[in-house]
Amino acid sequence: MSKRDNLFLVGLMGAGKTTVGRLLARHYGCTFYDSDHEIVARTGVKIPVIFEIEGEAGFRKREEAVIAELTALSGIVLATGGGAVLSPTNRENLKKNGVVIYLRGTPEHLYERTRHDRNRPLLQTDNPLEKLRELYRQRDPLYREVADIVVDTGRQGVGGMTRVLCGKLDLLKSGLPLTDPAG
Repeated sequence: MSKRDNLFLVGLMGAGKTTVGRLLARHYGCTFYDSDHEIVARTGVKIPVIFEIEGEAGFRKREEAVIAELTALSGIVLATGGGAVLSPTNRENLKKNGVVIYLRGTPEHLYERTRHDRNRPLLQTDNPLEKLRELYRQRDPLYREVADIVVDTGRQGVGGMTRVLCGKLDLLKSGLPLTDPAG
C-alpha cells in the first residue's frame, strides 16, 4: 500500500472534515469513513453518551482502536475526530499510512459553525468560544506535526476549498513536492 492511496483529514471540530472528506472520496473514487461515525455505529450510542459513561479517556481508547483499523485499509478518505491527534499512536498511524490534510480554521469561525450543535461534548461549557481557543492552542501544533497539506478553511465555501485541495493532492500524486504545505 502506498501512502498516497489514503487521505486523512484532521482539524478542530467544525472545520469541515466530514463534508470535505465526502467530496474528496467522491472525486477520487475512494471509500469514505468518519471515525466518530464509526464509533457511534459500533457502540450504538452517540458520542456525548460515551463521554458521559466512559469519560473522555474511554472515548479516546475507542477512537484509537477505530483509527488503527481504518488507517490499515487502502483507498480510503478518513475524517478524524478533532482530538484524534492527541494520541501519539494515532499520529503515527495517520502519518505513515496516508496523506494527512489539516483543515485549519480560526476558533472564531469554528464557533460560528458549531455554536448550536449539542453533539459536541467538549463545547457544553459556559464559554464555548474560549474552549475552542484553548483546544486550538493545544492541538494546532499536533495537527501541523502530522500534516502533509494545510488548508485554511476561512470563509471560503466547501466547493472552493475542495478544488484547492484536489489541485494540491494532484501535485503530490504526480510526485511533485509541495514547497509550502500551507501554500
